[in-house]
Amino acid sequence: MNMIYNVEDRPRFMSNLVFAVQQLLAIIAATLLVPTLVNASQDTIVMDQAAALFGAGMGTLVYVLFTKRRSPVFLGSSFAFISPLIGAAGCGFLGSIIGTAFAAAVYVIIAVVIKLIGTRWVDKLLPPVIIGPTVALIGLSLCGSAVNNLNNTSAGEYNLVAILCGIITFAVTVIASARGNKTTKLIPFIIGILSGYVAASVFTVIGNAADIDYLKLIDYTPLTTMDGIFRLPEFTFVQAINGNAGIEITATMVINLLVLFAPVALVVFAEHIADHKNLSSVIGRDLIKDPGLDKTLLGDGVGSMAGAVFGGCPNTTYGEAIGCVAISGNASIYTIITTAILCLIVSFLNPIVQFINTIPVCVVGGVCIALYGFIAVSGLKMLHDVDLGDNNNLFVVSAVLVPGIGGLTLNFGSIQISSIASALIIGIVVNFILKVGKKAK
Repeated sequence: MNMIYNVEDRPRFMSNLVFAVQQLLAIIAATLLVPTLVNASQDTIVMDQAAALFGAGMGTLVYVLFTKRRSPVFLGSSFAFISPLIGAAGCGFLGSIIGTAFAAAVYVIIAVVIKLIGTRWVDKLLPPVIIGPTVALIGLSLCGSAVNNLNNTSAGEYNLVAILCGIITFAVTVIASARGNKTTKLIPFIIGILSGYVAASVFTVIGNAADIDYLKLIDYTPLTTMDGIFRLPEFTFVQAINGNAGIEITATMVINLLVLFAPVALVVFAEHIADHKNLSSVIGRDLIKDPGLDKTLLGDGVGSMAGAVFGGCPNTTYGEAIGCVAISGNASIYTIITTAILCLIVSFLNPIVQFINTIPVCVVGGVCIALYGFIAVSGLKMLHDVDLGDNNNLFVVSAVLVPGIGGLTLNFGSIQISSIASALIIGIVVNFILKVGKKAK
């Protein structure tokens, strides 16, 4: 894929700022959703949205440092750790920090192994016939979320007006990307989101005037009830230092946190490889070799630790950011750095955080159709050189796609392996069995 801006290119300041805002809009909904979901499971607020945003920005800067500015990846709050985070809530604010430390340790150990023996085993373990459908699955597994947002079921009742606004968002995004000039092709998400927001605002104004709840798509309460312009995020480490919510950490708690977080890190490791393989195909350079998988893993692990220390949420590489790179054609590392810095600044600006909270889910759903679609298609493109006329390859692809799309999860007590990871494991096993059988003949 031809990039308008390659990794090392530096766009002009104002242009780069606009591109960074676009990246921010692409990742911010998911980043803020993780602490929201964790808080919803508790009687008290255990994670601050602004702090999670700050942690994402700090984690991304750490990642950029470890990868020597050669990998245009954004780290945001990881959905894979939601269940462990809910379990860690009983350990106070220190729970997420200690748990993430265990997860980061897994990354470090794997990175050291890769540094010592290289990455050839990764290529053998995860050939294109496995990694392609896995990347596609990452995008396809998110389709339900995009559609639920589009039809407003995640925010309330099914709403045709919401669907219309989501479709407007998607359509404008597509037109801006495919038919726009050089500038609009670089910022299709900003144009799409603004168009959807304007459409939703028009319906909301009419709904408020006529007292029709069906048309009230935007809740402006976060803006009207906010307290001040500047707000200091409630950093997790500060809360931990200030008494850890009155909870004393015991050895049993530490062991439980190890059991909760470490296995999930192995799952995220597989997704880490898939994301970097996907991004490599998008930007036309092998990130597994340069800057190297050991460096990207270290950046991901230490970046996750930074995210947890500040915002309580472990971080991970974001497919939304990769989709944004693919659609806009902008892979500049300087845009990623600027996006991270914007996260740090915005986390202190209450109006911006609250405004983002007013963006209707249907608008988010509309733009996510494009983002998740590109992720899925990028995975399918990896199968271009795979001989699908070979039944062995067909069985491997099927072993990944069907369990993954079907939502197969593997549960071992308190440990749950996600559908994507389960599908990946099944694909690896099937590929191994078929290869052994082929050699035996």
